Amino acid sequence: MQLISALITGLSLGSMYGVVALGFTMTYAVSGTVNFAQGSSVMLGAVLCFAFSQSAGLPMWLAVLLALAVCAAYGMAVEALAVRPFASRGSNAWLMSTVALGIVLDNLVMHTFGKEPRSLPSPLVGRQIELGGVGLGVYALHLVIPAIGLAMAAALHVVSRRTRWGKALLAVAQNRDAARLMGIPIRRTITASFALSTCFAGIAGILIAPLFNVSAEMGTLFGIKAFAVAILGGIGSAWGVMVAGLLFGVAEALIVTYIGSGYTQIITFGLVIVLLAMRPDGLLGQAGVRKV
Repeated sequence: MQLISALITGLSLGSMYGVVALGFTMTYAVSGTVNFAQGSSVMLGAVLCFAFSQSAGLPMWLAVLLALAVCAAYGMAVEALAVRPFASRGSNAWLMSTVALGIVLDNLVMHTFGKEPRSLPSPLVGRQIELGGVGLGVYALHLVIPAIGLAMAAALHVVSRRTRWGKALLAVAQNRDAARLMGIPIRRTITASFALSTCFAGIAGILIAPLFNVSAEMGTLFGIKAFAVAILGGIGSAWGVMVAGLLFGVAEALIVTYIGSGYTQIITFGLVIVLLAMRPDGLLGQAGVRKV
């Protein structure tokens, strides 16, 4: 029973790591940059959903839509304020500026939302799922989350190859100059990739909020783990990122179950180092080709 519970929990959490990591993959592919405030986007989605649904009393579906709209606006602000001014000059200062913007957001939320963690109720978190009359320690939401995560990855795959907007993203990722000559608006495409990436993070935050306490600090470690997943899977490979997320989540859950939560970060990040030493370009990533 412990093994089944650990596997379900791990797949649930790992799929959310993968979803957040897809945001890193998206912006890296299109602009060659990443948003290190992605963990703050996870927190923002959860906090806003709580504020709109519990504090303002709005229906959950409307609270989710409003929260994701704000997350998208935040992503566009990150690109305009913390990435574009530096990337346009060939500077790597966006590395620190995105981190700084995330810290600013975390502290703003802490001062407005408060320091006390709060619980976001969900009908999918109630009675535990049972097997043979014995509770597994997991809820229906643990089963719903992996389904949603994989569906999002599949939807992104289809959109990027079957829609005009998705093909524009791929064109910018493959050859920015050629895409510009074809009339594709480069700046708007990059901005859209940041908006979509923070929406993905916001969705992850909303989904995990009923399983964890909602707080201003909830996204910090989640964002770090998602970035580790992005590198481990091969940051240019969407499916590699999802596979790495699932593996990371399952490994984390198994360690917590059989060894103890105190060793989780030591072992999981130690494994990341070992795997990257063996596969520097990630599990499904490809080495870049350098022209001499």
